[in-house]
Amino acid sequence: MTLIECKHLTKHYWRGNEQITPLKNLDLKIERGKFVALMGPSGSGKTTLLNLIAGIDRPSEGELIIDGAPIHTLGRNALAQWRADHIGYIFQLYNLIPVLTAYENVELPLLLHNLSRKERHRRVSHVLDVVGISDRYDHYPRQLSGGQEQRVAIARAIVTEPTILLADEPTGDLDLETGTTIMDLLQKLQQEQGQTIVMVTHDPRTTEWANTLLHLEKGKLIEQVAT
Repeated sequence: MTLIECKHLTKHYWRGNEQITPLKNLDLKIERGKFVALMGPSGSGKTTLLNLIAGIDRPSEGELIIDGAPIHTLGRNALAQWRADHIGYIFQLYNLIPVLTAYENVELPLLLHNLSRKERHRRVSHVLDVVGISDRYDHYPRQLSGGQEQRVAIARAIVTEPTILLADEPTGDLDLETGTTIMDLLQKLQQEQGQTIVMVTHDPRTTEWANTLLHLEKGKLIEQVAT
């Protein structure tokens, strides 16, 4: 079943007097429950596509339909609420708040939802256990290793039970062993919990965990491969 559908999706922006088009007339369907890896050279439109799916940016032309909702038509407030309800985002550099503990960092997105303190505690405790970091719940980011920080970032991304989990170079700042552990964890989320994952990567090794590999170049889809 199609979860994400792009129809002639195009994104322009201006750099001085020059119009830049990182994404051009993209047609793409991503099925629910798949693990998709996006590859391509710098400037190929990978992160642009990720940000459009996340509702962080808006398309200049075309349509973006996610789980039946025409995201490209939503106003600012509606889009912000949709993003909070449906998107989890994993950043390469973790983006944890240094003055908050691991528990508090994970709980933060839940504060945007109408949940009781008990329900927030249940969800945070569950995802910290899922990512294997429950014994570090009271540690601050400076007290964690890079791999542990990324586990906390993944927990934060999935605690709202998002429709789509987006990952921008999730292993880019990690050593090979730790990166492999993180990829195993993402694959577990996809295989055991049915999570739909779209990941941008420059590392071909990480594509081994994905179901589908998409190659973008100059804003266009040049290849789609089932792995």
